[in-house]
Amino acid sequence: MGAHVDAVMDTAIANEKIVGAELVVFRDGTEIIRRTAGWFDREAGTPMPSNAIYRLASVTKPIVAATALAMVDKDLLSLDDEVSTHLPYFTPKAPDGSPARITIHHLLTHTSGLAYAYPDDPSISGGLGPTDNDFETNFSRVARQPLLFAPGTGWTYSMAIDVLGAALAAISGGTLEDAVRTHVTGPLGMSETGFFVADRARLAKPYADGTPPLPMGEPHLVYNEAGAATHFSPARIFSDKAFQSGGAGMAGTPGDIARFLETLRIGGNPILKPETIALAFSNRIGTIARADAPGQRFGYFGAVVDDPAAANSPSAPGTVNWGGVYGHSWLVDPANRLTIVSMSNTALEGCTGQYPKDLIRAVYADLN
Repeated sequence: MGAHVDAVMDTAIANEKIVGAELVVFRDGTEIIRRTAGWFDREAGTPMPSNAIYRLASVTKPIVAATALAMVDKDLLSLDDEVSTHLPYFTPKAPDGSPARITIHHLLTHTSGLAYAYPDDPSISGGLGPTDNDFETNFSRVARQPLLFAPGTGWTYSMAIDVLGAALAAISGGTLEDAVRTHVTGPLGMSETGFFVADRARLAKPYADGTPPLPMGEPHLVYNEAGAATHFSPARIFSDKAFQSGGAGMAGTPGDIARFLETLRIGGNPILKPETIALAFSNRIGTIARADAPGQRFGYFGAVVDDPAAANSPSAPGTVNWGGVYGHSWLVDPANRLTIVSMSNTALEGCTGQYPKDLIRAVYADLN
């Protein structure tokens, strides 16, 4: 079992679309596929080992979302809490200049009206690029920028989870790492995942799209097909000055991420209540349009598939998925009792390119 998966991974490596990759698949609670391919460090001739450490980018988001929801379960905050209650400096205005009430729910669902880039203030960091900003320095500047829309009236992927991370740190009275470890990674034994690198010798070398992909510099701009740039700072994970980015700042392993996602799939114990998981896995944005993703809505952890045909997905309705721009993609399909974690060292292809789409289809083909 795995001929389709092997073909996709090996072809991506041979065609120099991906430098190195790992895949972990669980079904019914059992690991059924674990595969590595390509290069951990192409220039040194080092093959990709099993369970390397990767900069997670937006794979950070569901972990921080789970931290928030665990704190809700423990009555430490509420989904309806106004963010400014916990971050007094965070008081953005609606597009018409009126006060805007942004809640924890709005942050979790990306319906807050925040953006991911603010060209009028290049000192604002979105979590991937180099910065010495702390939470208050960064997000007080965000708060001076007008919202894209009134909270709850639209959907735009944004630095909302970064703001959420700042709020969680304030509520817990420590660092965001402290909160995440207390409520999620600690109870799950995710000892190699956090706002640190557990073993530098196992940290995958990052590459940027190209023919062939190029080793990332410090910093490094990567452009997508539309010409938009993503600003990477591979060294940021080592900085003791940059704020801990709830949207992009963690590093971790495929094994840890699979354990976390499997925990969500089977009901959340010991970190979340089953009813909280059911809420988080459901559509939390109602009929708000997501023009970027036909057939998909949004929950508290990621996109929620409501029409697999429109979404061009082999997964079942109710599947939750997202990725990480350093080169990752994940999927939890409760109906098929399936969790897929694809991680690579190649941005952007491993996240938004054809590779993860082909790989997910290959997993379903091999299972069928």
